[in-house]
Amino acid sequence: MMPFGMNQTLVTEFIILGFLETPRLRALLLLGFLGLYLAALSGNLLIVVAISTSPALHTPMYFFLANLAAVDILCTSTILPKLLGSMVAGRTISYGELLLFSAMAYDRFVAICQPLHYGARMGSRACALLAVAVWAISLTNTSVHTGLMLRLPLCKSGVVEHFFCEIPPLLRLSCAPTRLNEVMAFTADVFWAIGNFSVTMLSYGCIIASIVRMRSAAGKRRAFSTCSSHPLVVTLYDSTVIYTYIRPASSYALRKDKVVSIIYTSVAPTVNPLIYTLRNKDVKVALRRLLCCC
Repeated sequence: MMPFGMNQTLVTEFIILGFLETPRLRALLLLGFLGLYLAALSGNLLIVVAISTSPALHTPMYFFLANLAAVDILCTSTILPKLLGSMVAGRTISYGELLLFSAMAYDRFVAICQPLHYGARMGSRACALLAVAVWAISLTNTSVHTGLMLRLPLCKSGVVEHFFCEIPPLLRLSCAPTRLNEVMAFTADVFWAIGNFSVTMLSYGCIIASIVRMRSAAGKRRAFSTCSSHPLVVTLYDSTVIYTYIRPASSYALRKDKVVSIIYTSVAPTVNPLIYTLRNKDVKVALRRLLCCC
């Protein structure tokens, strides 16, 4: 620790509190998180490789799915290995998915509601621009919040009441005003999380209306099979992100917020490959070819 102000000490070393579990429960949690990480990593890597190596999957829908898988790999690889390490050896340490969901919803909207314009609106140039915009906005948003956190002197405690360095528990350690950080987090949550969720649900509302008007029963079944899982994933992910960031840091609840964070950092990236591949014939064929070649 370093002296800071009159009666305050600047904290330079932090302890990730993690989970307050008994040794027996810790072993179960370790195995559970290890299983989630391995499933998320292997499943999303398979999706990226299968889509990259199969010409039949070089379409806008699978292009965005590969980007989603890449985001899930980055997310889980940033958080879960550190969590696993802290559970084994100690805890001392010195918004992209939302936009991709909206891009995927727009792709399905054009494909089902305006099929004659699909080739023109979702060409390779349009897909590349959407992907670049998603990554650029996500990196900018992350950089802004990181910069705002770095300017704060953290001196109230050296204990982070979470299993990773999430914004709300870090703000509680600051001995300086955090209103700007909270306002920016709230603004980003409203604009990106709630905004993207609304756009995605609006797109699927139009999609469902178009499917209902279809005369072919087989066409209806295929369309519902293709699109039904996506709104469920979006709702699971967006609801937990909105819950975490739309509240002031003072209302942070240790146990409840940890469980919520597990959903969007661990469960959602693990579930995504299962939902988007188990009911998708083209991806299953590509995965079989890939595994047979190996």
